[in-house]
Amino acid sequence: MASGKKNDTPDWAQAAQNFQQNLVQQWTQMAQSLPGATATTPNPFGAFQAFMPAQPGINAMGMPALQDLFQQAAGQSVSLDPAALLEIQQNYLKEAVGLWNQGLEAKPAGDRRFASDAWATNPVAAFTAATYLLNARTLMALADAVQGDAKARARVRFAVQQWIDASAPSNFLAFNAEAQKKAIDTQGESIAKGMANLLHDMKQGHVSMTDESVFEVGKNVATTEGAVVFENELFQLIEYKPLTAKVYERPFLLVPPCINKFYILDLQPENSFIRYAVEQGHRTFVVSWRNPDESLAQKTWDNYIEDAVIKAIDVVRDIAGKPDINALGFCVGGTMLGTAMAVLAGRGEQTVHSATFLTTLLDFTDTGVLDVFIDENFVKFREMQFANGGLMPGRDLATTFSFLRPNDLVWNYVVGNYLKGETPPPFDLLYWNSDSTNLPGPYYHWYLRHMYLQNDLVKPGAVTVCGQKIDFRKVKQPVYIYGSREDHIVPIGGAYGSTQLFPGKKRFVMGASGHIAGVINPASKGKRSHWTSAGASFPKDVKDWIASATEHPGSWWGDWSAWLKPQAGKQIPAPKTYGRGKAYSAIEPAPGRYVKAKA
Repeated sequence: MASGKKNDTPDWAQAAQNFQQNLVQQWTQMAQSLPGATATTPNPFGAFQAFMPAQPGINAMGMPALQDLFQQAAGQSVSLDPAALLEIQQNYLKEAVGLWNQGLEAKPAGDRRFASDAWATNPVAAFTAATYLLNARTLMALADAVQGDAKARARVRFAVQQWIDASAPSNFLAFNAEAQKKAIDTQGESIAKGMANLLHDMKQGHVSMTDESVFEVGKNVATTEGAVVFENELFQLIEYKPLTAKVYERPFLLVPPCINKFYILDLQPENSFIRYAVEQGHRTFVVSWRNPDESLAQKTWDNYIEDAVIKAIDVVRDIAGKPDINALGFCVGGTMLGTAMAVLAGRGEQTVHSATFLTTLLDFTDTGVLDVFIDENFVKFREMQFANGGLMPGRDLATTFSFLRPNDLVWNYVVGNYLKGETPPPFDLLYWNSDSTNLPGPYYHWYLRHMYLQNDLVKPGAVTVCGQKIDFRKVKQPVYIYGSREDHIVPIGGAYGSTQLFPGKKRFVMGASGHIAGVINPASKGKRSHWTSAGASFPKDVKDWIASATEHPGSWWGDWSAWLKPQAGKQIPAPKTYGRGKAYSAIEPAPGRYVKAKA
């Protein structure tokens, strides 16, 4: 085609014509697959089935017929709303005719996967992408037209979205115009590099989201100065060196999620929440979870509450010589902190003076997209799997979370790493995201049943932990509750649900962005917004709270710091050494060895 001769130019046009003819032929053959359709009516089932075989690798995935997919995804028989189906057919016919009339002029507008000039200047690729987007919109409309309960409909939508995302023409070299152009421009070097990247990722066991060779825990992430002052088989306790001449007398303990490593709170000095707390004058400690191996395969939720969270609270109290502490829990760490406080309340102890809960579920009514995975059969399977102990591999958990946002966290890197032969740029947050941890099987299945499935924490006395019936009506300490507006793991409604549990003074704040970016939003950057409410009332529905909330520019960190300050007591001279005496002397420098263990 580069020569410009007339007999060279019809190649693309002929290929596009063949593609169109094949597509229309299959549309016609399948036109009667929907009730009420005629032999001349293109239909969304037929269109997508026609399109799918044209893409390499899709058939090998064993995708069932669409109606079977709906039924399997829902776990029950489902039907489509006839009126909605008719409307979908009519809309599809209209758009299909429009696409057909555009022919080689069709453009896949509004999708960043097809935004480059390589797609726009390749007529067959552009038509393929535009056809894919039409079918994708139609499939999602069909998923939304499924009749059934909310969970069945959510499962269908989730499964269809996974199918759509996996089948994008951008995911396959035979259809990705941008990758093809790069292969030509580099004389095949990008393909060779892509194969090398694929082999590298197969060896390491996960798709590279960043250049992991750039980072090292303790060297350029998790660098806030401190020392390990206590350890047992479940965790190390790190104390951080004061950065102020005086500190508040009441110490501050952070409990991160044990499903991840703690240094999400200490990535770089400029975005470290831990360093920020130290700079505010708090004597700061953090739980660094051990990455479980077979020696921890029998550990339960009770073990983690009694021997880790409550133990960490007691050790911090002993080191500071104070009767109580301020504490913060992030995500599952917040769920464990809240559970520990309920256990202590049941024992008549109030060793936590105040608590902060960041993107935490205590009420599991609203669990967002994760709810599609959880039902009685799934939980029973996990209970049988771990009946005699065992480990839930961290890599499996990481993969599950990645496929909650597959285009951003899976296919984006498949295309970049393997089809284009690119090395993803260094990014501390994505390095942390790839540094997965295992979970003890008994802990994992107990958490699934009593929280995600049965939501027992919100039912006073429904569940017993460490010998105490859990009743949040007894947890009367002041609490600060934070939720992220676009969080897909802990939806804003789920985070807000904690306001209905605690009877004492509370403050709820909503931040912009998602589960991680919303939390790790340094005050110094002035990015994003947060919302507060001046009133002390907390309506049941978060939408009502949002309607009356006030937006403030920048991070919520300053609001939290101002709230915690009066909870922290008077200021005293900062300690000169770590720990306290021989009982809690420095064991090793922060971040310690537990956080460096790989899954």
